[in-house]
Amino acid sequence: MIKGSTMDDFGVYAVFGVNGPPQRLLSAEGSCRVAVAVPPSVRQVVLFSSGPWEQRLCVNAELNDTDRMPITIGKLTPYNKCLSWERWEEETWTDSVILNVTLEGGNLDTMAPLTARELNGKRKREQPSEDEGDMLKMTKRGEEENLCPNGGVVEKTTPVRKGKGQIKGGQKLFTGGGDAAKLKGTGEAQGIVGRTPPQSAARTKSRQAKTPTQTAPLVTPSGRWGQTLCPIDAQTAILIGGQGARMQFCKDPMWKLCTEDVSWVAAETLAEGPTPEARIGHTSIYDPDSRRIFVFGGSKNKKWFNDVHILDTQSWKWTMVEAQGKVPPLAYHSCSMFRGELFVLGGVFPCPNPEPDGCSDSLYIFDPNLSIWYQPIVTGDKPSPRSGHSACVMQERKIYVFGGWDTPVCYNDMYMLDLGLMEFSAVKTTGKAPSPRSWHGSAVLSETKFLIHGGYNGNNALSDTFIFDTDTNSWTKVTLPQLSVPRAGHSIITMDTDAHHFILEESKNVNKNPGSVSRTLLVFGGGDNEGNFYSDLTTVAVEELLAAI
Repeated sequence: MIKGSTMDDFGVYAVFGVNGPPQRLLSAEGSCRVAVAVPPSVRQVVLFSSGPWEQRLCVNAELNDTDRMPITIGKLTPYNKCLSWERWEEETWTDSVILNVTLEGGNLDTMAPLTARELNGKRKREQPSEDEGDMLKMTKRGEEENLCPNGGVVEKTTPVRKGKGQIKGGQKLFTGGGDAAKLKGTGEAQGIVGRTPPQSAARTKSRQAKTPTQTAPLVTPSGRWGQTLCPIDAQTAILIGGQGARMQFCKDPMWKLCTEDVSWVAAETLAEGPTPEARIGHTSIYDPDSRRIFVFGGSKNKKWFNDVHILDTQSWKWTMVEAQGKVPPLAYHSCSMFRGELFVLGGVFPCPNPEPDGCSDSLYIFDPNLSIWYQPIVTGDKPSPRSGHSACVMQERKIYVFGGWDTPVCYNDMYMLDLGLMEFSAVKTTGKAPSPRSWHGSAVLSETKFLIHGGYNGNNALSDTFIFDTDTNSWTKVTLPQLSVPRAGHSIITMDTDAHHFILEESKNVNKNPGSVSRTLLVFGGGDNEGNFYSDLTTVAVEELLAAI
């Protein structure tokens, strides 16, 4: 029993060090936000909840240094009630660390300012509220963090600037000049997160989700790149992961998109079981036969993952697979579903220092029925090592691989894997091909056509759109105002949607009857390499795209 409280009441507790007693940080009737200084001698922090959650949604937790830079973040939910951090796993952990804890839902109407608490005589530094308009002062960072594939050392922070009444950051997703892609730190303010591209002709739509309180912090996902958007039926897609401004991993890592009324619902607390750790550069793919989403790989800070998480969309329960066989930790790979198996190609993997991280040219297959990884025998002319490429399954028998990156080269070549023969071949194409790029978006439009949009070319984010015809092996460039905003690391999917909601309003050039079902392209998020991370949802009728060829 914790002194002065009953464990039957809801509370959030922390244990500092292996010998420290549990200390209550938040209670059912108290403030919803608290910041605590972690004693310098502490090497482990455990955060947990106890008691009934009732209408409470989640507890966000951050470990920050004294300059308010995040070291690591996590979240408690009714299904994941404990977090732990160890100092030796986080190389950015210093002797001055602040634990910030915020409760969402339940008693948000009683939210109070940050409360100072003392531990071992050390008082925390007060943190400005999320709505504070002033710029946050950021310090120089020499450590590597959240590097894109083949990334080098993160550059020093760049000054931010104001222009035309808007706060604009100097953060870049990547740097150019033929060097390895890198992320830059920035002093970008919170107001930039989730902004809509200023040049977008598409209308961003959202409906406020009903919540138990009047002060729900988000009704749409925060701005991000490196996430996945996975359709599971004609009305629903699931958003997982991503990273936003100031290199922070998104605190709202899972959302459900309902295309029937174009609304977002925060979905992390809807599913039971262990949710995947925050990450970018992972893949998510849906198996319609088993009605499960498979999440594989990705990266976080200096970590790469090779775990497989499965979300059963019928029971809404997460499980983590104890797989046999070997597959390396990979990020920015491609993953395709064929006959119930996952085909993972390429990607970046960690190499021991002083070697730089390398790119893979290997193909790995995961069999969910046996929970085993294996490498098939593949013949022919296979692609060179790369990451950030795309892969489209066409006519259920071929995988077309386009583009990607391997220091110091961006690619715009095309390869095809014949899934019957397990043979690679280089595709000789005609027409105006896309320029070399990686981290672009791709989507299948029809049995013989797929689309490539945006990406990063080594210097800038791109906004152009191309359609490839597998019958003629030809490229065609198309121009649509909805797809005119430069972005990389975004998500593109196609779905069967209600024409009344999408087609008639977003693509008025297409003549459709209200209520009819039509194929629609959806574009979400990404970044422009100029400090902007988007949370807009752009829609285009597939019929309009095909008519533009």
